[in-house]
Amino acid sequence: MQSSPSTSDRQTWMGVLARADRAVLEQAVEALDPAPTWSRLRAAETGMVMVRGRAGGDGAQFNLGEMTVTRCAVRLACGTIGHAYVAGRDQRKAELAAVLDALLQTEAQGPPLRAGLIADEGACQQARREDALRRAAAT
Repeated sequence: MQSSPSTSDRQTWMGVLARADRAVLEQAVEALDPAPTWSRLRAAETGMVMVRGRAGGDGAQFNLGEMTVTRCAVRLACGTIGHAYVAGRDQRKAELAAVLDALLQTEAQGPPLRAGLIADEGACQQARREDALRRAAAT
């Protein structure tokens, strides 16, 4: 059964999954009971995307450069589809993130994953960002 997450909720958890370490995603999937089964709709593939910037943060847009990304799409046995785009070339990480995206959309696995994995990993990522900002501000 599939629930309907809001767009902002899904953007939030997809960002957390994309920034998470592969080991965290592996542990999250391995800890699930029953273990999820999925098929690949689009096998993980690596490519490049153009990264855009803005002069002064809010001025005219310009092309900053290219960045390597890996994308993947999967379908769970229940029919729910998950997608992921991750920085770099880690194809396994992209597949795990897509599986977790699909699971987060289900009524059975979504709420516990949001309360556990997404909340905990999101807090860790925020703490790392704040620490980096504090260290940068001190220089």
